[in-house]
Amino acid sequence: MELAKPWVDEAGYVAARLKEALYEAELAREFLRQGLARSAASKVYQAWKAVVAALAAKRRDVLERLYTGRKRLREGKAVSEADWVIAFMPSTRLREVAKALSEVYGVEVYYVTEVALSLHEYQYNGPDREGVFSRYRSDEHAAKDIEHVAAHVEKYASLIGKA
Repeated sequence: MELAKPWVDEAGYVAARLKEALYEAELAREFLRQGLARSAASKVYQAWKAVVAALAAKRRDVLERLYTGRKRLREGKAVSEADWVIAFMPSTRLREVAKALSEVYGVEVYYVTEVALSLHEYQYNGPDREGVFSRYRSDEHAAKDIEHVAAHVEKYASLIGKA
């Protein structure tokens, strides 16, 4: 199954991203139950990234003001940079997209994104008692943020799904 492109089928794209978000959040919680905090961090990060992509698709106008260029796809078709960001939601753009969307959806979107990015970092570095390579000193500390982000994934997926 191929993910609908936001510039072709916005509703299909949003629906697919919401499904992805809820599945990833569910997997994150299952990994936590099994004591796999770093894997859970990876899944909840992906879940939140999918939520931000769905929010961005719903408010494409916000991203069009931020990204005014064009991007060429592999098959040669050119799309707006805003649509490209919405479709791929690269990690390197997540913070600035969340910041822009916070003007519409509230600052909570930005703050949850910051926690999700911290978990993304933790996924690679693991816990660090010294706090040099990771913001999390223990898996238990990370687990609390994983639960926090998962709860926000469910909250926003529900809100977007009703809109």
